[in-house]
Amino acid sequence: MSTVSRQCTCRKLLWRHSKVDRVTEFRKPDALQHSGFAFDHFADPKQLRENTLLMAATLIACGIDIKRSILFQQSKVSMHAELCWVLASITTMARLAHLPQFKEKSESLKNVPLGLYIYPVLQAADILLYKATDVPVGQDQAQHVQLAQNLARIFNNQFGQTFPIPRVLVSDGPSQRIKSLRDPAKKMSKSHQDCKSRLNILDNPDMLLEKVKKSVTDFTSEVTYEPETRPGVSNLINIHSLFTGKTPDEICKEAAGLDTGKYKLVVADVVVEKLTPIRNQVLRLLKEPAYLDEILKEGSDRAADLATCCWTEVTDKVFGSDSMRDVKSVTSTADAQM
Repeated sequence: MSTVSRQCTCRKLLWRHSKVDRVTEFRKPDALQHSGFAFDHFADPKQLRENTLLMAATLIACGIDIKRSILFQQSKVSMHAELCWVLASITTMARLAHLPQFKEKSESLKNVPLGLYIYPVLQAADILLYKATDVPVGQDQAQHVQLAQNLARIFNNQFGQTFPIPRVLVSDGPSQRIKSLRDPAKKMSKSHQDCKSRLNILDNPDMLLEKVKKSVTDFTSEVTYEPETRPGVSNLINIHSLFTGKTPDEICKEAAGLDTGKYKLVVADVVVEKLTPIRNQVLRLLKEPAYLDEILKEGSDRAADLATCCWTEVTDKVFGSDSMRDVKSVTSTADAQM
């Protein structure tokens, strides 16, 4: 059995999308994950490359095992864009216009790029190209996975069984409830204009301390977990829980007798302790761009092998089983006659 054939038998895959031209990570045999920056407009090429290397370094520093995972730059595997075009031909503008993230992001743009509009279709292609079966995402991405489900069903009905219907996996843990430090009614976002609203992996300890100390809470000094009535302090408890694995109840018991000001210092210490080693590792890896390039190149080659299996099946069904070979044959004949 060829390498591609063996890889194509790995159906039990997990996929996760977060938002860089995009760096994608596959974790096998039981998981496939994807991470990247939304490419809905052309950025400065130099900045794009820096972002790509930064994302790769960050994923590795956060614990991605490159011996067990495939880490690659999505734009290096053209079949993502090719499958996106096929899927775009079986969906409608009305369907895409109803997706909440498009509505939210397009409101602030004078000229809405087409890339932003069809980005969810590219996400669907990212999932279906590797026949992923389970997709762990944040709640805000659930509708995009539902689009992938819809497109898989339409394609299967029209061309025969090809794609498994991916399941949405939404964690119920504290990571789903992390809110802005400046406005706990909104989720924490890397795209928010106020940099004090979020904790960045590359923030130094002083910056992390300052952000936590200035986070919005309320006028009640006691530390209690009441997300509905005390979203600010509850958000800090969720962050504390995410970094330590402790439950909100355990954290509140440990914080008994502390006012929110002193509790913020406890949270800051936990955040600094966890993020500083990751930050240091990211900075170290960024000094080795050739090493990161090698990892991404190897990953792109391996991902292309996986993608080829599915893309060949798609083209056989959509264009005819011998269509690609026929095109090459006609082209070769025409070249010979010239």
